[in-house]
Amino acid sequence: MTLPVGTSSEANSALRQFSTMFLIEGAVLVVLGLLAVAVPQVATIAVTVVLGWLFLISGVVGLATSFMARGAPGFWWALLSALVAIAAGVILVASPVQGALSLTFVLIALFLIQGIATVMYAIEHRRELSSRWVFMLISGLITLALAVMIIAGLPGTAGWALGLLAGIDMVFGGFALIAMAMAAKNAT
Repeated sequence: MTLPVGTSSEANSALRQFSTMFLIEGAVLVVLGLLAVAVPQVATIAVTVVLGWLFLISGVVGLATSFMARGAPGFWWALLSALVAIAAGVILVASPVQGALSLTFVLIALFLIQGIATVMYAIEHRRELSSRWVFMLISGLITLALAVMIIAGLPGTAGWALGLLAGIDMVFGGFALIAMAMAAKNAT
């Protein structure tokens, strides 16, 4: 396997130099992700506080990005998405012991609003003939599908949804890092 064409030799060198660390990080993520998938109830409890901080930080970054790019299509949808993420983060960080059910409702609300906002953002980009708007549309539709799946399984999904989704994300992220590390090790 070779690294993508156009990558600088310094970047190739750095990727090769740190490929073992990426490989280790990927393996750790895969193991933790598999544990979370195997015991999603425990993972749900462990994820609660971290999830609040993730939403809060991503919302703040999204808010800053929205205002920096306020002339871009979809500004209001991006702004709404960022504000919802901030609100969800504040709720989770302020009262993490309310229970998995309330956290699941917050997650559902976030997924519904963020899914709709992402679909609308994609449609606005299509109107402006931006390339790659379909990927954004698919992302929004997947987010909406996740919300519907969690709603359909209530109340049972409240005990495991957060942990399972986090575990799946860690497994895929870990495999992506492992693939990148292997490609860097085998780069010519």
